[in-house]
Amino acid sequence: MVHKAQDNIKNNLKKYRLAKGLTQEKLSELCNISCDYISEIERGKRCPSMKRLDMIAEVLNVDSYLFLKP
Repeated sequence: MVHKAQDNIKNNLKKYRLAKGLTQEKLSELCNISCDYISEIERGKRCPSMKRLDMIAEVLNVDSYLFLKP
């Protein structure tokens, strides 16, 4: 179950980031999160906390729960 959620997060993060026309670097600057961390989430190497997802969602102007949808 954790892997499924992590797959959804990584795929949706990339989808919403690209839809906003943001690079990983620009998103990381706007979120005050390291670029390496964003990259690791998108590659499925890390699973962010809800606090981090909320921060990213706010910058991307989406609801946090959308990261968990298949």
